Amino acid sequence: MNNGGMYPYYESDWSVLPPEANRRFNPAFNMATIKQVVNEAIERVRMPTPMRLRDLIRQIRAARTAAEERSVVNKECAYIRSTFREEDSVWRCRNIAKLLYIHMLGYPAHFGQLECLKLIASSRFTDKRIGYLGAMLLLDERQDVHLLITNCLKNDLNSTTQFVVGLALCTLGAIASPEMARDLAGEVERLMKSPNAYVRKKAALCAFRIVRRVPELMEMFLPATRSMLSEKNHGVLITGVTLITEMCVNSPDTLNHFKKIVPNLVRILKNLILAGYSPEHDVSGISDPFLQVKILKLLRVLGINDVDTSEAMNDILAQVATNTETSKNVGNTILYETVLSIMDIKSEGGLRVLAVNILGRFLLNNDKNIRYVALNTLLRTVHVDSAAVQRHRATVLECLKDPDVSIRRRAMELSFALINSQNIRTMTKELVNFLEKADPEFKAPCSSSIVLATERYAPTRRWRLDTLLKVLVAAGNYIRDDVISSTIQLISESPTHQGYVTLQLYRALKEDLQNRQPLIQVGVWCIGEYGDLLTSAQSDDDIQPPTEEEVVEVYQRVLWSPQNTVTTKQYALMSLVKLSTRFTNTVSKIQSMIATFRSSLHVELQQRGVEFSQLFGNYSHLRAGLLERMPPLDAGGTGRGSDANQLNGEVEEEGMLGGGSPEGDEEEAIGAISNTNALLDFLDLDVINPAARTPPANVPPPGLLTSSHSQPSMTNNTNNQDLLDLLGLGPLGPPTVPPTENNNGSQPPAMPAPLDNGNLDFLAGGEGVFAPPVMNNVILEKQLPQMTAYEKDGLRVIFGLEKPTAGSANPDTLTIHVTANNNTLSNMTDFLFQVAVPRTFQLQMMSPSGTTILPNGKVTQIIKVSNPSKNVLKMKVKLSYVIDGNPVNDQIEVNNFPVDIWD
Repeated sequence: MNNGGMYPYYESDWSVLPPEANRRFNPAFNMATIKQVVNEAIERVRMPTPMRLRDLIRQIRAARTAAEERSVVNKECAYIRSTFREEDSVWRCRNIAKLLYIHMLGYPAHFGQLECLKLIASSRFTDKRIGYLGAMLLLDERQDVHLLITNCLKNDLNSTTQFVVGLALCTLGAIASPEMARDLAGEVERLMKSPNAYVRKKAALCAFRIVRRVPELMEMFLPATRSMLSEKNHGVLITGVTLITEMCVNSPDTLNHFKKIVPNLVRILKNLILAGYSPEHDVSGISDPFLQVKILKLLRVLGINDVDTSEAMNDILAQVATNTETSKNVGNTILYETVLSIMDIKSEGGLRVLAVNILGRFLLNNDKNIRYVALNTLLRTVHVDSAAVQRHRATVLECLKDPDVSIRRRAMELSFALINSQNIRTMTKELVNFLEKADPEFKAPCSSSIVLATERYAPTRRWRLDTLLKVLVAAGNYIRDDVISSTIQLISESPTHQGYVTLQLYRALKEDLQNRQPLIQVGVWCIGEYGDLLTSAQSDDDIQPPTEEEVVEVYQRVLWSPQNTVTTKQYALMSLVKLSTRFTNTVSKIQSMIATFRSSLHVELQQRGVEFSQLFGNYSHLRAGLLERMPPLDAGGTGRGSDANQLNGEVEEEGMLGGGSPEGDEEEAIGAISNTNALLDFLDLDVINPAARTPPANVPPPGLLTSSHSQPSMTNNTNNQDLLDLLGLGPLGPPTVPPTENNNGSQPPAMPAPLDNGNLDFLAGGEGVFAPPVMNNVILEKQLPQMTAYEKDGLRVIFGLEKPTAGSANPDTLTIHVTANNNTLSNMTDFLFQVAVPRTFQLQMMSPSGTTILPNGKVTQIIKVSNPSKNVLKMKVKLSYVIDGNPVNDQIEVNNFPVDIWD
């Protein structure tokens, strides 16, 4: 039939004959069928033969340029269009096959959609196969042609040929729209009960796609799905497990329904582990690993937050973890899935340790993918069982030296998650060494994370300052602004260490000024503020402190270096003019250096040069007052109170430094009390001279200052008095409230004096007011009784209970001030706090202050609960957030509210 190659169609396309056309054995192959075949053959002979698919592929691959390839494709597409217009039914199958290949290359092929439908309607299996393949690739629910295929699918789903039914089921699962799924879900459910295992498998896969597309159709497939777990056919069983997993993930009710099948799953998994060699589904000596992974995933879904279900699967998970071979990659796959299941369910503590040890062995594997997976999984589980992960800390630190950038990044994140108060010194040392050699992309996040870790776990303040100095040196120009501000703030709050730190920064500046702008900025700021301490600082190595001339030479290098930025030079100029009040022998040299910048090309530097030069001329008498030492900087809500637990060991450290009494630390314990004068608060003025304030020897806690401590000697600022005179308010006297004695003879807390009514007419309408006491520029609020509602994995939720007062508008309403604190080193994003109460209560939730909780940060929210029936309050709380890319969901019941909250 080759005919010398004239008609190449007959070389490979004998499939045009129907399957039943067997001349020898099938009597149905009659004369009419023979005539039809012969007529079609004659018609093919008369028509021009199109290019075969293999020839088109060969021509496209032979194209040397993209333009040549487009030329070949466009020419063939033009020919295919012409055959479609001529209603060529003989070569339609071949043309669609070529069109699909063109579509795979990225060229437009939408004009072949209707031809795919014509092939689907054909009675020949070859045409149907190409037609359905074209429909899956070229059709989607946005096309109008998509609606025309529903009837064809329904007809083929009722076909007597299993392969035709399989094609229809695959296509329905691939392109089903919600409307099409609803129309054909009944047919799929019927085919799931078919006696043919091949059809049942395909129907289960199609149901899986339909459930994912239209979840409300899930209930229809429940009976047929449950019966699949008793199947002996491997394909039906694995598709049934996949379908059940999808249903349980999408529906809590279905999840509770399928928890009864856990014993069946355990039995199947145990048979797979204990079964001998099975050549049919064996992979590297492990029996049916794909089915094992599917069952482990389903067990994980069924056991989340369920103690009884988790207990039923603890034994089988332990058997899988201990009996699975680890020399092959397929065994590592099963072990990885087992670890995920152990960590997600309510498993026993020993089982969790076993899972973490498996991940520790993964870290020693030579395969980079396995090491990455282990690090990623440990990062997810470190908040669940930190003690077990700590045993592998040395291995994690070794991963910081891995050549793969992804492994180094995960190892760095895991290392910061492992830091605690016990290992802060060793971990920080390793991370600083990593920072010195790290790629530029790691330096910024690594330095910021080290700062956060030292702020939270630093054993002493001096150690923290030394660590920050090492970070400034190691990270170079890749340090974020938050590190600079945190370092300056910490130094300003550490009076006993300011001379030591300034000396260390001076030595760092003297050694190297290349590519370290943040270090220079912090260094010159400290030298400008504490230059007098620098020249008299005592060093541990008995090296003499620098002289004033040596310090000024460093500034000369900084200001005249072309590599330093304008911002750095602004820092240096401001610091240099402050040094003119700290130094005595180099004032003229400092003046001449500043004067040179009056003609600078940079406007900012020129402005500073001109203004600072004026302070050496007619305004020299103001220079000392304007350039006095700055007070300790306010943390601005970044956790100033966290320094309280860093005072441990400070007394021992003072002895090493040879300094005097730690007055600065006592000032931190007291807190800075602002003026109680409402007018001066409004004008942002201060009538207390900071230099004249001397804290007493015995300092009471904040908020309990006695009258003897609340009336320090006050020196009115001349400028402030001039401003008050200008406003016509006159001078302000000291408090006029006379102290009284308590029964025990002690002085009661002093109250601020009321302002003169005449002075407040323009501010408060002539009414006498009292300014509230202020601590650290924050008004002290009423302390509410608190209870810890939730504390897990670094998240702590505190309820502040504000009881209803007698005579209030809502005497039955309890106000709950919710505060969610993040005690981890990672951001908690998409934070959602939900509450449910019994029906006898009425609940009102205000909007939260945010959905992202920064490390050591918090989010607040107010809840109001009305209890007209005076019942005992019980509350269900649901929490969800994302940390390190991993979603966390938890639900608890709070039933320990005080019984007298409505009394």
